[in-house]
Amino acid sequence: MADHATSLLEAQALELDARDPLAAFRDEFLVPRNDDGSEQTYLCGNSLGLQPRATRAALLDELDDWHRLAVEAHFRGRHPWMPYHGFVRDDLAALVGAQPHEVVAMNSLTVNLHLMMVSFYRPDATRNAILIERNAFPSDHHAVESQIRFHGHDPASALIELDADEPAGTLSDAAILQAIEQHGSRIALVMLSGVQYLTGQAFDLAAIVRAAHAKGCMVGFDLAHAAGNLELRLHDAGCDFAVWCSYKYLNSGPGAVAGCFVHERHARASLPRFAGWWGHDQATRFRMAPEFDATPGADGWQLSNPPILALAPLRVSLSIFRRAGMAALRAKSEALTAYFDTLVREQVGDVLAITTPRETARRGCQLSLRVKGPREAGRSLFDHLHGLGIVVDWREPDVIRAAPTPLYNRRIDCLRFVLAVREWAATRHG
Repeated sequence: MADHATSLLEAQALELDARDPLAAFRDEFLVPRNDDGSEQTYLCGNSLGLQPRATRAALLDELDDWHRLAVEAHFRGRHPWMPYHGFVRDDLAALVGAQPHEVVAMNSLTVNLHLMMVSFYRPDATRNAILIERNAFPSDHHAVESQIRFHGHDPASALIELDADEPAGTLSDAAILQAIEQHGSRIALVMLSGVQYLTGQAFDLAAIVRAAHAKGCMVGFDLAHAAGNLELRLHDAGCDFAVWCSYKYLNSGPGAVAGCFVHERHARASLPRFAGWWGHDQATRFRMAPEFDATPGADGWQLSNPPILALAPLRVSLSIFRRAGMAALRAKSEALTAYFDTLVREQVGDVLAITTPRETARRGCQLSLRVKGPREAGRSLFDHLHGLGIVVDWREPDVIRAAPTPLYNRRIDCLRFVLAVREWAATRHG
């Protein structure tokens, strides 16, 4: 690429970034630095979000209250620990399009998935199957297969896996709906992603729910790559449950406390569940009676005391989302990802293939990329990028995932990625 052309691209990217109404939010995050002190080009928020600057102070506040007040901090702390999970409730509900009583922050994603399947996967002799993507994240596979076996069924017959039917390895809406139509009478649970981790494809949640419920199936979603990425409307979509983690787009730190949604129609339902005392009705919890009386709503699936040091970073991050607004973030994400997509196709389309759908409604901010060549070439490019301080991630067998996250990424980050790819390609073919 000629120097003049590169300069024009850089000028254009910087001009667009200067006009970004959300640009100031980048300053609220700590961007890792290279050995020379320069900022990394961080495009890995789909794997681990950056640390908000306010997180350290929030954690220190809780540690100080523990020091000063010990057990009394449950009631007299700056953010009292007893009702602490309630401090994130409204913002979490707004983020995923739910009623406040439909959401709770607790546990980790796969723990929550198991807890939800205890209640919503109720197989019998004729309806015992779970529908999942063949390329679902391994943890989801492990969870659903173990639940099938736990109930005495064989995954060989009770696990229905959706195969990609589009050239790039993605799933058409028609294929998903056809599978539900074909197998619906024996499907107990439809358990799909909100955004597919490997391809970055976003699914039409409401359409899936309508089709599945029409066949008598329960529906749950793994929203690990959707929460904080897409504008979700879980209540309106009508799924029975959803689970997600908080360390990716929700920027709450490694192993962060996860989230769970249970639709309000199940708020007082007499469902089987694995119970714990923090799910007991808070009005009578401390009477210490052995009988379990579930708190109505998602809170009723809690097991143990809220993990305060895990909830503090989530509280900080959700306050940022509240101020930015998910609608504005999604609008920026659509524009930023479209810019990145076009840049890749026009500047390095001879080097990279994009497997993520091009249609805005079918993707979040992640682009999944494959080098047009052997797997070894993909690893070579990945190593080259990291050597330049451009942080993306690698997923076997040959996928580079790059995610321009709207809270802190810019067009210039996307351009730096593309220029580095061009540099690598020129070196290989020079």
